[in-house]
Amino acid sequence: MAKVYTRTGDQGTTGLISGTRVSKTDLRIAAYGTVDELNAVLGLALSYWQQSATENKNEVESRILKVQNQLFNYGCHLACDKDSLKASLPAVDAADVEWLEKTIDHCQEALPELREFIIPGGGKTASTLHLARTVCRRAERVTLEAFGMGGEADLTLQYLNRLSDWLFVLARYCNHIEGITDRTWKK
Repeated sequence: MAKVYTRTGDQGTTGLISGTRVSKTDLRIAAYGTVDELNAVLGLALSYWQQSATENKNEVESRILKVQNQLFNYGCHLACDKDSLKASLPAVDAADVEWLEKTIDHCQEALPELREFIIPGGGKTASTLHLARTVCRRAERVTLEAFGMGGEADLTLQYLNRLSDWLFVLARYCNHIEGITDRTWKK
C-alpha cells in the first residue's frame, strides 16, 4: 500500500494534477481546497441524515452522494493547469447544473412558499446543510478570485452558485421530511 505522506509538501508547496509545484498559498489551492472542505461538510450532513429516524432516506442520500462525486470532478478541473490533461479528467458539464435546478424544483414543490428569511438551523442534517451552503459560497468567491470570469472556471462558478441554492432548499426539505418547522427571522 502506498504511504499517505510523501514529504513533498514540507517546504510549503503542493502539486497540481500535472505535477507542477505551486505554493500552498496559491489561490488555485484555496479554491479546490474549499471545494474539498465543502465535500467534507456534506459527508457530515449525510452521516446525520443516515442516523435520522426518517424511514425513506434513499432520495436525499443519493442526491448528496451525487453532489459529493460531482465536487470531486470539479475539484480535479480546478487542480489541473494543463489543457492537454483535462480531457482525461472526469467530465463536468452544464447537465450538472441542470440536474441541480431540477432537484431544486422537485424539492420546492413539497415545501411551503418562502415569504421571509429563515434562520439557519433545524435538525442536525439541515443545520449541517446550511453550514455547507456557506462553505459553498466561500468556494465560489475563492474560485472567482483565483480564476476570474470568462475562462474555463465559468462552469464551475455556475455550478457552485446553483449548488448554494440547492443546499438551501435541501436543508429546508430535510427539515420538512423530519417534521421540523423552519424558524423565520424576527426583525
